[in-house]
Order: sequence, then C-alpha cells, then structure tokens
Amino acid sequence: MLKAKAFAKINLTLDITGILENGYHSIASVMQTISLYDEISVEKNQVGEIRLFSGGGAFAEGMPLDEKNTCHKAARVFLEHIGSRDGVDIHIKKNIPSQAGLGGGSSDAATVLRLLNRLYDANLGYDKLRKLAAKVGADVPFLVTGGCALCEGMGEIITPIENGLTGYVLLMKPDFGISTPEAYRLFDEKKLPYGHSSEAVVNSKSFHGLLSNDLEKAVANPEIMWLKEEIVRLGASDSLMTGSGSCVYGLFEYRRVAEHVGRLIKEYPTIGVYEPVSSEEVTVL
Repeated sequence: MLKAKAFAKINLTLDITGILENGYHSIASVMQTISLYDEISVEKNQVGEIRLFSGGGAFAEGMPLDEKNTCHKAARVFLEHIGSRDGVDIHIKKNIPSQAGLGGGSSDAATVLRLLNRLYDANLGYDKLRKLAAKVGADVPFLVTGGCALCEGMGEIITPIENGLTGYVLLMKPDFGISTPEAYRLFDEKKLPYGHSSEAVVNSKSFHGLLSNDLEKAVANPEIMWLKEEIVRLGASDSLMTGSGSCVYGLFEYRRVAEHVGRLIKEYPTIGVYEPVSSEEVTVL
C-alpha cells in the first residue's frame, strides 16, 4: 500500500477571461497549495474493480464512494492509459471540506494519479500526468505538483511562480456551500466584466492589495463579504473567498495573530491556520 498527502489550495486570484468553444469558461488563476490535507492510500486488489473506502476525517460524512468521486475517475483514466484491467482500492481520509473552494476532491484525484504512477512503475512525467489530470477536472492538473502557479485555459496550462505565498493562512467557512456551476452561472447572468488581476500578481514581488476573485463578485454573498471585512479589520493583510467558495481565508505574518483572529470571530467555525506548501512537498511520496 502506498500513501500520500493531498494538499488543499487557495486562489490568490481567479480571473474569468472568456468562453471556450466547448462552452466552458477560460480562466487565469494564481493558486497556492497549503498545509491542510486529505490522506490517500492506494493498493491493488484481486476483484478487478476500482473500490473507494472512507478512512474517516472531519469531513468524511456524505463523501461519495462511487463513480461520482474524482478519485474513481482518476484511477479509471490512469488504468485505461496504461492498458491495465487491474482493480485498485483507494482509501480517503477527508480533512478538507467540500463545496469550500479548497480543491479537496481535485487534490485527492491528483494524488491518486501520482500514487498509481509509483504503484505501477509507469514512470510518467509530470507533464503527462497533468494531461491525464485534465481529463478528470479543472483544478487537478495544478494539484499534480501544487506549489504556487499561474493556471490558464481550463486550468491545464501551468506556469510555476517562484515567488510563492509566505506567512500563515487562516481558513474560515460559513455553514453553507456554493456549487461551482452555480457560481459561474451567476457570473454569466450578471454579465460581469472579465478580470485581469492575475497578471499583476505574477509580475509583483508582493501579493498585498492584489487579490481578486471574479466568482466572489458573482456570488456576492453578504455573509462572505462581512467575514472578509471582519478578518481584515482584526488584523489580516488581505482576505478573499477561495475558488467558488464558500471558504474565506485571511493572510497573516504571524501564526499567533491568525489563531487569535480565528478565536475572536465566533459567528463561523475556523477550519484552522495553515502554511504555504511548495511543489517539492506536494510531490513527496
């Protein structure tokens, strides 16, 4: 059995840049992996099926354990690519909440691809793994290697950024989720302008004051707006909704300050305080 961590991500920017021929939106987004993680293990089985099992975790309840889970799709895509009819068992300990914008399901799938690549001695490079990942979901290619990167197209065009995030990340989540399709529908319905914040972040030595999320503008949820303002009022340098939400993060220089702010805001639960994670940490097996 092989095991690895599947790290969450936050979006420092999320610009919607157009509509592709297939009807999906194109994006430009600066993403950063952080030290919140699910735990994934894989092993071959003798029944010739892809089987998923819950390994517990704070957010295991309601997690699908069938074809609806991105891990199942990732395993199927990988096994088809190498021409194997083997069965594999995948165990998932779920510490990343769903419908939060943290990429938990996508990171689980990306981790399954890395683990199966090792389990089968397939020796597929990261570029090839990202191509397989693109068949699974939009954030999966980035999460194959993580770190800090600009992600474009449907998320499959990855440009690493050496000047990654520093400091500490406070995560807080309102007690509701936001579906990604609904967030994009609201963006289209409101006819909002396309964003251009990612270029500024890529070319800057500091992210301060440059964070932006077009889906946050589309959702325009008053609870999320209040939470962002409160996190900054209490000491964060910046705050933003990540992905399509509903999780909101604040950026801090010091862990103790981030933890204190999390305790002060009693209206919503704190997921925790985390650190940025590099590509080298993500890809360790």
